[in-house]
Amino acid sequence: MSINPNAKLVQNLLDLKSLEQKPTRNGYGEALAKAGEEDPRIVALCADLTESTRTEIFAKKFPERFIEIGVAEQNLATVAAGLAAVGKIPFISSYAMFSPGRNWEQIRTTICYNNQNVKIAGAHSGVSVGPDGATHQAIEDIAIMRVIPNMVVLVPCDVEEARKVTTAAAKFAGPVYMRFTREKTPVFTTGATPFKIGRAQVFWDSNLEAKLPNGNLASKKLDVAVIACGPLVHNAILAAAALESEGLAVRVINCPSVKPLDETTILDAAKAAGAIVTVEEHQITGGLGGAVAEFLARAFPVPIEFIGVQNRFGESGMPNELIEHFGMGVTHIVQAAKNVVRRK
Repeated sequence: MSINPNAKLVQNLLDLKSLEQKPTRNGYGEALAKAGEEDPRIVALCADLTESTRTEIFAKKFPERFIEIGVAEQNLATVAAGLAAVGKIPFISSYAMFSPGRNWEQIRTTICYNNQNVKIAGAHSGVSVGPDGATHQAIEDIAIMRVIPNMVVLVPCDVEEARKVTTAAAKFAGPVYMRFTREKTPVFTTGATPFKIGRAQVFWDSNLEAKLPNGNLASKKLDVAVIACGPLVHNAILAAAALESEGLAVRVINCPSVKPLDETTILDAAKAAGAIVTVEEHQITGGLGGAVAEFLARAFPVPIEFIGVQNRFGESGMPNELIEHFGMGVTHIVQAAKNVVRRK
């Protein structure tokens, strides 16, 4: 087992029971309030979901800089665009199924077409929303936001990275979409773990030895690279540990910046491993997997397996059960890695 020391991951990374668990949306609310302290231009707007999206932390601290739009997501986007046009930095939040799901055209035309400095927080994304079911499970949001010109798309892996994503968005000039989850998920990075828009980080890199024909040992060539975003990055790490125990050398890349993509890190992994698995709590069409495949098709084609929702709508159920039901669990990542290695 080898963990990149630059990632500064917690020591008991593989022991799920020992890891603290918090929703990534908490990181958004906490960092938004802190950003509001540092920059008086920041304002927050919400569509009647201030507690659920954790915008309430900002609203209580800066009531004069908070606007409750109500259940009117199209207005949420257009009012924010107007505020940005006069020099404010608006953060808008709702369930991702409603923003950007319901107000996509307003985001496209009033925010992105005019390159307005609006930050969009989509909460309760993915199937892990659980019992709320298909109508509330946003599993297409990365795709519909990634396709819009001028839009940055960020998907944090845990609550610590969610804080960094929000802070970076506040300082970035232009539209940003941030994707957060409702369910508590493992906290496996620290305040010191690096984050930068447009960059990915290697969270796991196997350092195995292989026996040469002459009997000597040498570093084993990388077998597969797993590129993941969101809380499923932790599943990817658990899968890497399982694969390594079977003698496969694995690299796990946390890719919170889906757009812009860290092409250098992804290209290095493709060249080193010759096989890629992408992992996301999203449709396999148009999300992180699509972004990686589009880039590598141009730069360095290699076999790819895609872990995510396979052209289906969500269902009601317990969050962890749904992750397994839709084929995004650790065993599914392990099998995908073995499949793609055989295709090399």
